[in-house]
Amino acid sequence: MTNQTVEFKALPLHDAEEQKKKKKSGDENEERGNWGKKLDFMLSCVGYAVGLGNIWRFPYLCYRNGGGAFLVPYLMMLCFAGLPMFILELGFGQFASRGCIGVWSISPLFKGLGYSMCFITAIVCIYYNVIICYTLFYLYASFTKNLPWSQCNRAWNTENCMVSKAGDNSSIANTTMNYTRPSQEFWDKYVLDRSSGLEELGGIRWQICLCLLLAWVIVFLCIAKGVKSSGKVVYVTATFPYLVLFILLIRGLTLDGAWDGIVYYIKPDFKKLKDASIWKDAAVQIFYSLGIGWGSLQTMASYNKFHNNYYRDAIIIAGINCGTSVLAGFVIFSVIGFMAHDSGLPISEVTDSGPGLAFVAYPEALSRMPISPLWAILFFVMLFTIGLDSQFVMMETVITALCDEVQHMVPKIYKYKTWITLGFCVAWFLLALPMVTRGGIYLVTLMDNYSAGFSLLIVAFMECMVVAWGYGATRFESDMTSMLGFKINPYWKACWMIISPSSLCSSLCSSVRPTLH
Repeated sequence: MTNQTVEFKALPLHDAEEQKKKKKSGDENEERGNWGKKLDFMLSCVGYAVGLGNIWRFPYLCYRNGGGAFLVPYLMMLCFAGLPMFILELGFGQFASRGCIGVWSISPLFKGLGYSMCFITAIVCIYYNVIICYTLFYLYASFTKNLPWSQCNRAWNTENCMVSKAGDNSSIANTTMNYTRPSQEFWDKYVLDRSSGLEELGGIRWQICLCLLLAWVIVFLCIAKGVKSSGKVVYVTATFPYLVLFILLIRGLTLDGAWDGIVYYIKPDFKKLKDASIWKDAAVQIFYSLGIGWGSLQTMASYNKFHNNYYRDAIIIAGINCGTSVLAGFVIFSVIGFMAHDSGLPISEVTDSGPGLAFVAYPEALSRMPISPLWAILFFVMLFTIGLDSQFVMMETVITALCDEVQHMVPKIYKYKTWITLGFCVAWFLLALPMVTRGGIYLVTLMDNYSAGFSLLIVAFMECMVVAWGYGATRFESDMTSMLGFKINPYWKACWMIISPSSLCSSLCSSVRPTLH
């Protein structure tokens, strides 16, 4: 039996002479293409990183883990694991100019990491667009004089439905546990027509199915021409949410009880730092938020020109992303404070994680505002655009990975990319049909819980170890210098080799430990 060694090959440099020949098209890589403008890449990364998780997941985790105390492990994980890995993935993809599978040509033995990234992203693409289609349903329902979830006199309401009146704190506090809000019944009884459980999927909700079809049509039209088309769409989808967030923040701060919500949001409880779960939550949130380990960052960076200053881009994008999470926290908790004041319930009882905050609690608050349909329309347009640009990037990740893999067999495959994109959109629409049944929400929840999380941390840990210790941190640093024209701070090299893997390993142990008891 012969001894086998793992070979780590040098990543292919761009041919300078070949680049000169292709100046006429403006692209260094004529087959794959490049971003039309530098701002296209920046906004695509911002749009991808700033997603639905920034709107409901970060504020909830901050509340659950001691308010402002959560910012301590959050910022530490950003510095020790999030930002170093963010820089590594952008540099890796830009230097190789390949998708999340092709970049592992440095060692075919570890190509499974690329397939893992691609597979995780493909699974998320299926149910992520279902969440987006919910926003389209709510957006359509908002075009009315009175929001359908503002009252209890609808056909789907039960006898337990009750609307509190501002200032009447006893109306809800003295009711039984059977009390339900009209927004909750609208979500459960009308939007979902929720079945009793996963074992009873029931029939397809045709209204949701049509919204899902519309969502996939919009996604296809936006990415049909690859980064040339999606890079233009993000000028709207990546900037509009900030306009709406600032409008809602100003409006939220003028509501009664808003300050109580803000104090609840930023008040630190440093005793929580002793709990290992807060560090695990911080690590997972950073990776979810920045999009590390999904393969999408390498894919987007692979369309950059060779000498693009990705290092500066990475720091700016990460700063914008984390700042958005904090901003969204102020927006949501100002409204949650208003809801607590309005209903007479403690703040801890009007918050919810996951879809509940976006599709139950917030619509309830929006229905109490003056000109409520206008605020509802703005809010759900914002949710739609935030989800849409993340979907763009995840779709592009999977399609690019496939095209890069079969290019040696079909050299002109990028000429058929529009048809390939159409095929993927149709396939994913069909795969998502069980999720728009009466029991579909249980499938969405199941896939959201198990498609990414623990597996994402494992992929990121292995990626860091292979690049830093297999390919070599010094070698990788030299490759980055050839692109940037200057040497990056040695701190990042120390992170890639020791600090980031150690942080990820600790987070993995924290994720496993609760399941062992």
